[in-house]
Amino acid sequence: TLSGCRMWALAWLSITSLCLGAAWAVPAKEERRKVEKLKADLALYENLNLDSYDLTSDSYGEILDLSNYEDLYDYGDLAPKIEVGTLAPRPKDPTALPDLATTPETLELQPPTTTSPILPAPIPAQGEAASTPPGLSSCLLCLCIGTSVYCDDADLEHIPLLPPETTYLYARFNRIGTIRASDFTGLKQLKRIDLSSNSISWADADAFRLLPSLQELILPENRLRALPELPRSIVRLDARLNSIPSAGLRPEAFRDLKQLQFLHLSDNQLDYIPAPLPESLRSLHLQ
Repeated sequence: TLSGCRMWALAWLSITSLCLGAAWAVPAKEERRKVEKLKADLALYENLNLDSYDLTSDSYGEILDLSNYEDLYDYGDLAPKIEVGTLAPRPKDPTALPDLATTPETLELQPPTTTSPILPAPIPAQGEAASTPPGLSSCLLCLCIGTSVYCDDADLEHIPLLPPETTYLYARFNRIGTIRASDFTGLKQLKRIDLSSNSISWADADAFRLLPSLQELILPENRLRALPELPRSIVRLDARLNSIPSAGLRPEAFRDLKQLQFLHLSDNQLDYIPAPLPESLRSLHLQ
């Protein structure tokens, strides 16, 4: 029985040593494989002549082993060195630099236009004839494009005669002093009138009331002392920066304007505004 026990012990030790040897042999074998592969790669790169080598899709796999590409090149240390330039390089030829003394002065910018949900009529493509009849004074003094008339900064003292199909009128930065009832007679398609930054101190009561399509009346930075009657189609009224007192507003002036959404009366001489205001109103400025 003693010899039998010794035999079992020797057998168990033999099996254990074989298992441990196999376990140790796996990482050792893997390590040797990596070392041999690295030596082969180094030998390949040492014999490579990059000056005369023609890299093609057929030979690309022979040169670069993409399986360990990330191990060979670590880009982490390059990230902090990346910079974005904000200035163009100076030309090598000093004569190519611009002469600042001869640079023309910057043009004076006009004040921005009032934001509006209604856009001007589109400008026709080059070569497309405008629909404005020739010979009318507005198209001699201003710029007529399609159904839009542009009279900004044209040194006007009154509203020029407009084509009957006019939809948008821009006559800002002029010297217009009064608005007569006859200025817009028959303009059934007129949707927007912008007379910002003029010298308007008076407008006839019927100057705008009989315009069936008028949606926007822009009158800031004038000298108005009374607000004329408005058509029921009006959506936006901008009469900021005038001299309108509360007495310059008719009783219940806004009651019947069921489509009025934007009412700008700031920087006037108002103590109150007549009620009621229409339920359609979305924006009211009385600063």
